Amino acid sequence: MSNPLESLVHSLVPASRTDERLHNELVAHCQEILNSRIGQNHEPDIGHLADLVKRQLLHSSPSGSGSLKFTNLLSRLLDQPVLSRKHSAVHFLHSLASSRQPSTSTAPPFLPSLAPPPPVRSSSSPVSPAPDCSPVSQTSGKSKAEKLRELRLQNGRSHLPEHLLLRDTLYLLQGISGKYVRLASSDQQHTLEFVDQGRYVISEPTKALVHRLSEVGYLYTRVDQYVREREGATGVGMIEQSLCHHLQTKLTEYYRLIAILESQMPSSNPSDANDAREQESGLTLRRLDVWINEWRLRMRMMSVCVEGARESHGGALVNLIHSYTDNGDPFVRKFTDQLLEEVSKPFFATLHKWLFSGELYDPFSEFFVGMDQSLAQIQPLHPSSLTGVIHQLSGDGGFASPDNDDTWDGGDGLKMWEAKYEFRKEMLPMFVGEAFGRKIFSTGKSLNFIRYSCHDRDWVATREKMSNTGGSLKYSDILGLERSIDAAYSVASQRLFDVFLEKFKLLDHLRALKHYLLLGHGDFADQLMITLGSSLSRPANALFRHNLTATLETAIRSSNAQNDPPDVLRRLDARMLEYSHGEIGWDVFTLEYKIDAPIDTVIDPDSMIKYLKLFNHLWQMKRIEGTLSQSWMRIAGGARTFLRIPELDSSWHQIRVVMAEMIHLIRQMQAYCQLEVIECSWKTLVEFLNKREGDLDAMIEAHRSYLDRLVKKIMLLTSKSGREEQVLNIVKDIFTLILQFRDAVDNFYNFCLSESARRDRALDAERGLYTGPDEDPNGSLEESLPRLMHPVQEYGSQFAEKAQSLVQHLQVHSDLDCRFLGVRLNFSDYYRNAAKRSDTPKT
Repeated sequence: MSNPLESLVHSLVPASRTDERLHNELVAHCQEILNSRIGQNHEPDIGHLADLVKRQLLHSSPSGSGSLKFTNLLSRLLDQPVLSRKHSAVHFLHSLASSRQPSTSTAPPFLPSLAPPPPVRSSSSPVSPAPDCSPVSQTSGKSKAEKLRELRLQNGRSHLPEHLLLRDTLYLLQGISGKYVRLASSDQQHTLEFVDQGRYVISEPTKALVHRLSEVGYLYTRVDQYVREREGATGVGMIEQSLCHHLQTKLTEYYRLIAILESQMPSSNPSDANDAREQESGLTLRRLDVWINEWRLRMRMMSVCVEGARESHGGALVNLIHSYTDNGDPFVRKFTDQLLEEVSKPFFATLHKWLFSGELYDPFSEFFVGMDQSLAQIQPLHPSSLTGVIHQLSGDGGFASPDNDDTWDGGDGLKMWEAKYEFRKEMLPMFVGEAFGRKIFSTGKSLNFIRYSCHDRDWVATREKMSNTGGSLKYSDILGLERSIDAAYSVASQRLFDVFLEKFKLLDHLRALKHYLLLGHGDFADQLMITLGSSLSRPANALFRHNLTATLETAIRSSNAQNDPPDVLRRLDARMLEYSHGEIGWDVFTLEYKIDAPIDTVIDPDSMIKYLKLFNHLWQMKRIEGTLSQSWMRIAGGARTFLRIPELDSSWHQIRVVMAEMIHLIRQMQAYCQLEVIECSWKTLVEFLNKREGDLDAMIEAHRSYLDRLVKKIMLLTSKSGREEQVLNIVKDIFTLILQFRDAVDNFYNFCLSESARRDRALDAERGLYTGPDEDPNGSLEESLPRLMHPVQEYGSQFAEKAQSLVQHLQVHSDLDCRFLGVRLNFSDYYRNAAKRSDTPKT
């Protein structure tokens, strides 16, 4: 222990280094103190000591938090096996806490948070702490620093006076080189150079302190350089301009602090006693480090933001700054919040205009909503411009079409809605969130669409109602921002539903598509089938559009469809698809329902193509059903009157059995399409529209889901890749077989008529009445019957095979409704029993 004691004595009493007698005396005195039992005249009782400490803590903090914390720390101390004199350590800390001495000086009025050290006392006082001095020796009365300074003066080189170094340090804080300390930069490396004057020397601890202070000056230089660059640059975004403004405000506060610190500089000639006292109580390097510490953190944060702003802009820059709020340091979090409050003001100004007016003012592309400039000037045709056409058509019931109907180009509404504005997720601030960002995007789009695409004159009232839903938008009130977004979204969506359903009668148009293109008007479909049946059996090149239009008008006037609004009827038209050689009218005829803006936003051209597909399929089904009904009525009536030929009863029985199967299949498919698919899907769509919840995207999606469900279920599409239309192709083959079977049955029916007439002539001849030649040009019954019955039996057997295949595919279909259709077609297991019979070998 002697070596540490000797080092301690030498450091505390420098005179003992040369005086051996004094050295030995002090070392012996210290050893005597260490070997004594001072303060241990009683057994250590740490429990009693803990009670004393708790009483003192309860006296100073009645809440008991300090006492509880002390108990926790004491228990952790007692669990430590390294410390052996735990009672002494606690007793020492208790003694220090009990012997606090009040401060004898006050801080300067301009910096109340720092108290300067007391002035140097006389040599009779014990130890007086100072920021730059070591404890004072009781024997000599001079501090360690003073003795070291005298030694350097004797050697000819002394420490550089602190007021000179302090002046250079203040220059460094402003990014300026001083006389003794200079800033140097090369290859993006910034260094600090200390000028060797030869006369003065700068100690290493002082250099380290100056280095620490120069960091603030370097950071200040980076921030100031960024602000100056952006002031003279072009195309700087509003958010970046707001950041520069806030940084400039902070730099102004920094300049004010530097000016205050310069005013507290000590005098340049510290020789007399007053100046020395002023130096002790004024600004020093260590005090400067303390006072500048808060600005060091600020400069670091500003420098980080500046570096991020060079690569980010707009909402991405706001995101970058917001990412620094997730910090445990309250100072950093508070500074970042203040910075965001200022920087986000342009963002919230743009947000307010977009959210409450539907206007996008974003000249520097900083907002998370982007606009397609090619669509910015498109103004879709307002339906009110067609009002004159409607009035002109009111005289003839509204069935005619305007002259320029063929030039209508739908789809502009959907294009305006989907492509005019885009959602840019990378520009969305994190404090908004994607869910609220989508609501903001939808709200602004809805207002813009109401104003420019729907030409709604009441949108000003809607805007006023939305403006009253919340106050100003700002970063410090995120909860208020969310409430404003929800309220604005609700008002805009409600108004959009009102415009579509009440002003533009969207539900009427959807109902018209259901009645006409999906054959929901049963009497209209029957009348159209009756009036067009003979015309559509002719070649396609023999049909003319004006004849089809006149026939359509006749079908409307002779059915309940005449009670529909004129605006609905004028949109209905009949036309022919492109045809090739050999096709007949049934193959190319179709109905058309014309949609204009803004209804084409919901009922877009792709949807109309699906409606036409459904119409063609249902129209073919209706044709098959009508054909079978006519054939059945003719056969049933003829069998009771003029087709009484006993030899043909078995043949007609086979025909009626096959035809009954065909009628059962067709009517079950029609019932499935109309009742289980169309009506159920229509009910779901109407319920959604009546609730008026969601935005235009939700309305478009609801209609697309409705239409996709119709296409998938009516066309019996499967989910197997590459074989989606496998079942549909079977149904088409069945339709073809039914038509071929009908033609074969008609030929057989005509033969039966001829045979019946021949037999009537034979009976007349037996009675002596001549009514015509007795021979039949078609041949005898025995010769013609096999020839005529062969195609009937062939088509009947092929139909049975296809129907059996259809049932088998429906029973394993991925859609539940399609599987139920298979159950309805095979409710008595007829086709399964038929399959078993066909697989059983004949004996």
